[in-house]
Amino acid sequence: MNFALAISYLHHFFLAGNSMINPLIIIVFAIALQVLLTVKKVNPFLSLLIVAIVAGLALGMPGADVLKSVEKGVGSTLGGLALIICLGAALGKILEVSGGAEQISSSLINAFGIKNIQWAVMLTGFLIGIPLFYNAGFVILVPLIFTLARSTKLPLLYIAIPMAAALSITHCFLPPHPGPVVLVNALGADTGKVLVYGIMLTIPIMIVAGPVLGRFLQGIHVDLDGVFGTPPDKKFTELPSKFLSFTIALLPVFLISLAVVAKSFLPEGSGLQKVILFLGDSTIALLIATLLAIYFFGVRQGRTVEETQKWLSDSISGIAMILLIITAGGVFKQVLTDSGTSEYISSFSSKWQMPPLLFAWIVTALLRVTIGSATVAGITAAGIVAPIVMAGGVSPELMVLAVGTGSVFGSHINDSGFWMFKEFFNLTLKQTFSSWTVMESLISVLGLVGVLLLDAFI
Repeated sequence: MNFALAISYLHHFFLAGNSMINPLIIIVFAIALQVLLTVKKVNPFLSLLIVAIVAGLALGMPGADVLKSVEKGVGSTLGGLALIICLGAALGKILEVSGGAEQISSSLINAFGIKNIQWAVMLTGFLIGIPLFYNAGFVILVPLIFTLARSTKLPLLYIAIPMAAALSITHCFLPPHPGPVVLVNALGADTGKVLVYGIMLTIPIMIVAGPVLGRFLQGIHVDLDGVFGTPPDKKFTELPSKFLSFTIALLPVFLISLAVVAKSFLPEGSGLQKVILFLGDSTIALLIATLLAIYFFGVRQGRTVEETQKWLSDSISGIAMILLIITAGGVFKQVLTDSGTSEYISSFSSKWQMPPLLFAWIVTALLRVTIGSATVAGITAAGIVAPIVMAGGVSPELMVLAVGTGSVFGSHINDSGFWMFKEFFNLTLKQTFSSWTVMESLISVLGLVGVLLLDAFI
């Protein structure tokens, strides 16, 4: 049986019978195919693209229409976030190689003191986690965590959990991280509102999943010896100033938040409002911060043009595959939208009397547990729940956060973050499940509760 005949068979099989349940069957089939390809170690970019095409054909779309949806999905996805992701990566890289991120860490810890070390580490992870990708922030802070554990004689996880929780929360809640940015673009949400709502959720959740949980886990003994437990070499002879490090790292968040205030309180169409809204656009805010970082951390420090440009090249090459995966997820979303499944999906939650935000969280959490990747789970779920947002009746911003919280639920052995936490901190599998998996699930569940509370009052 050739491929075309197989797709034709699937199409007739899925579309025969009750039309009200068949779209769900096809979506389940597509998700199962994605899981199968993931298990087979197929690159997520290829697997998502394959799943999108197969789903479109199975839903009855002619081949020509599927190809049009692929092209449309690529353009609409990259058009809304390629620059944001690239500029965010560039800013994070410059903070990393210049010592700006280390300056932020050291300053906060010196200010808080050893007694409040958990809070210092948590705030450090939060501030570094805003401009940096999770992996970059995690790797930067790991040597610091070991140094603190040795010098203070405190349990490793007591210090490490607040840091990991802060990084994870900013990664799933706050733009300009790839996951939230993709969801904002896919669901037509307002970046500034997502940022404001996300910060409102972040603070209480970060406290519970960070210092509070860390105290419960301090009884887990971890050996500080080994490759990651050795004292790190001094990487920088001189760090950038505290003022510059904090200002540039937080500038995008400040400008985006300022635009939200201007949009709500300044006279509509006024010159000042237009200027602030322009500067508070995600792309412009990140561009300004990146240019300032290049100048203050590069040019003024005597770095050559070739060196600063290499920072940019390295940052872009590091997120190239992320961009491709996100693009393929956008194609899947577009296929589901163009195939005519919008009405069915939008009516599904009401048919089962399930709140749309809860439905979005459950779908994303199931994808996260089965697929492993939070990013892939989020962008796949976006394609499934986008029609609900398009139909109205639910806040796009809260839908972004509902999907974001679901995307971190139940991390286990199919998630690279699980192994990263395990290996860097020299944990056993049982210890990793008891710490990392519990922390991620707690963030997810508390996030869902927070989203539902916001929905009741906004």
